[in-house]
Amino acid sequence: MDLTQGTAEEKNRRAKKMMLWFGIVSLIMGFAGWTSAYIVSSKREDWVSDLELPSAFFISTAMIILSSITYFVAKKAVAKNNQKNGTVFLLITLVLGITFISLQFVGFSQMLEDGYYFTGPTSNIKMSYVFLLAAVHIAHVVAGLISLSVVLVQQLRSKYTPENMLGMELGATFWHFLDFIWVYLILFMYFVK
Repeated sequence: MDLTQGTAEEKNRRAKKMMLWFGIVSLIMGFAGWTSAYIVSSKREDWVSDLELPSAFFISTAMIILSSITYFVAKKAVAKNNQKNGTVFLLITLVLGITFISLQFVGFSQMLEDGYYFTGPTSNIKMSYVFLLAAVHIAHVVAGLISLSVVLVQQLRSKYTPENMLGMELGATFWHFLDFIWVYLILFMYFVK
């Protein structure tokens, strides 16, 4: 397929989607690097393998999976020209995303209550990685919430129609990616002892 062919609008759509995927690939490389460092560090003598992840992390996982489902339902509703349901499910997605971040901080509090710190004399390398991976992911979810807020405002302004959903499609793709990354991270941290 010749990417230089098509109308200006088609080229614009392709360019925006391509830029999103370039960003996603770069984020995948970052998380791959951090999880690789986690694996390499797990061979250290001071690595503590019997630490449990905070329970709030598992509850937050359910929240982000639900948020991906609600974003999908919102996109489907708009594609069927059901604007009201699209808006409602985007709002639910926003609430679930904020809940996810809140639960992540509850998880941090649980780790601190258990005596595990990011740095200092009572820290250990494994929990430092858990803090790092979760915090970096939270930063990206904040970016996802900003993106979602823009999509929601545009939806409220009736910008999206079944024929014009590019912004919502881009936002949904990024949000689903964030969901995938967290599910990967939680499974990785749970199974790589």
